[in-house]
Amino acid sequence: MRISVIGCGYLGAVHAASMAELGHDVVGIDVDERKISSLSAGVAPFFEPGLPEILSTASASGRLTFTTDMSAAAIADVHFIAVGTPQKAGSYSADMTYVDAALDSLLPFLKAGDLVVGKSTVPVGTAARLAERVHEAAPGAELAWNPEFLREGFAVKDTISPDRLVYGVSDDAESGARSKALLDEVYAKAIGEGTPLVVTDYATAELVKVSANAFLATKISFINAIAEIAEVTGANVTELADAIGFDTRIGRRFLNAGIGFGGGCLPKDIRAFGARAEELGRGESLSFLKEVDAINLRRRQRVVDLVVELLGGQAFEKRVAVLGLAFKPDSDDIRDSPALDIAVQLNGLGADVLATDPEAIANAHAKHPQLVFVESLEDAVRDAEVVLLLTEWADYRRLVPDDIESLVAGKRIIDGRNVLDSQQWRSAGWDYRAMGRP
Repeated sequence: MRISVIGCGYLGAVHAASMAELGHDVVGIDVDERKISSLSAGVAPFFEPGLPEILSTASASGRLTFTTDMSAAAIADVHFIAVGTPQKAGSYSADMTYVDAALDSLLPFLKAGDLVVGKSTVPVGTAARLAERVHEAAPGAELAWNPEFLREGFAVKDTISPDRLVYGVSDDAESGARSKALLDEVYAKAIGEGTPLVVTDYATAELVKVSANAFLATKISFINAIAEIAEVTGANVTELADAIGFDTRIGRRFLNAGIGFGGGCLPKDIRAFGARAEELGRGESLSFLKEVDAINLRRRQRVVDLVVELLGGQAFEKRVAVLGLAFKPDSDDIRDSPALDIAVQLNGLGADVLATDPEAIANAHAKHPQLVFVESLEDAVRDAEVVLLLTEWADYRRLVPDDIESLVAGKRIIDGRNVLDSQQWRSAGWDYRAMGRP
């Protein structure tokens, strides 16, 4: 297939490279010249395992190119829109500026038989609105909505071998069939491997993604709400999660109590979903998402309060080591990162914060230059009076007391992700604290 991908940020760059890896001829288009230069050189502008390798192989094959010139889309038959939908300033609503601008730029180059495919996470009703514009500008062209379900750290795998595919197509039978046929060609490998496929209408396809994110956010905040009860009763939320997780109706995944979720999807998507429900006159249907959000933010404050408690009620000029800045391991994404938020709050209290992360230091420094960043775990914990494990990178999960005991000034550690062996640390004389565990 001849494919264009409009928007070469996280979603678009991964999608473009993965499509080329599958054998399609792909052009990635973005207005950011620095991003395009980097991708053209085979260098990913962000950290994502597996992406540099497929960028290199796909570029070398000649199947993948990048440009700032939208006219390059004219040779393609399928056009993926993969731009961001950030939270609108001063509102919880999704900002559709980039989606609308991408389509505006693409419309002059559409032709009959082309398929425009939305990948961006958008408010329900967007696809129907955009389909009208596509039909007006290029009679015979179609629009479909194909939501993404990428997990940062596994995005290449999730694109090449997805766990499901969803097509939102026109209600017109003939138009819907044409759209499905083209998407079936795009995803021929995954379909051939038996990937589940749901073909539905525009609204359902749009709601699938935000509903999935809302459910996952709710599950995480549920166990963190239980952690709040566990902390005042002496219960162990990790063992509790193990016990209820054996129930196949519930499952153990996403029942890990800690400092909560972050990133560029879950926080903004649940807020935008609630805002859209308000616009539709059904705000009460999703009012619970406000509490999901509130629980999530409380967990960050809980860590800050716990640090102050461990330091005798005063964090001012006390050295604190922060291990982890990205919102999750195997990523350099700091958007709405609980770890970075906690570091900033402690710095605001006058603590001497030394923060480190395997991949996210550059991004964190660009956003919060007031913090002190160090490259190694050893430099972060040296002379620290309390150590915070806030992003569960593999190297941090493997941490044992002997690794840092000779470096710290105080044997105090807060396990913000509940990944360390509490008995091991306590037996070594550490004041070990965790989320929802006695």
